[in-house]
Amino acid sequence: MDDLTKLASEQNATLVVLSFLQSDCSVGKEEYKKAVFSLGKELTQTWLSSYEEHYGDIECDGNLPISNAGSIDDLEPLVDFYWPGGEVEVRALQEVGARLREIADQLERSVVDQAARNLRRNVMSSPSEWLDLLKSEVHRAVMQGVGLEQLPQERVIVALSLTIVKQVCEHTPQLLRDLFNTALQYIRPPRAM
Repeated sequence: MDDLTKLASEQNATLVVLSFLQSDCSVGKEEYKKAVFSLGKELTQTWLSSYEEHYGDIECDGNLPISNAGSIDDLEPLVDFYWPGGEVEVRALQEVGARLREIADQLERSVVDQAARNLRRNVMSSPSEWLDLLKSEVHRAVMQGVGLEQLPQERVIVALSLTIVKQVCEHTPQLLRDLFNTALQYIRPPRAM
């Protein structure tokens, strides 16, 4: 994918962010892993319920749908199940997440670490305005230089913002749901009215 236009859809952006946050969470950081898994499970159930409300319990061939919901706790990555766009779209969106992780791996670590520390400190002391705090830290990190001036800045900014959010949540998993929503607000382009 040459651009981030798929992030305009809330569901697509949700999958990309969740995919990004799920990466590498199986190594240590058990509380973070539990928080991400719980969020993924909740989103999957929401998508499944929405699908069932919209399409009902009968498939287009007249049969009852086969459900993996009972065994879903044992399966990862969680976002593979019941995604409204189907498996092909899931793979394409997970590829977007993978490309963003590749960019994130190239970011200047000291700048990202400082931005994550600042964001964590600021969100802990300010119960509101998290979107502004994230924007401020991303802007500050970009101004300091993250070492990827040759790449499209839109991609770098999305990768940087998700990396900062992930780092904060790895250290403070209880912030995951709120920062997840903040990241979604930040990376989605404004809607035309």
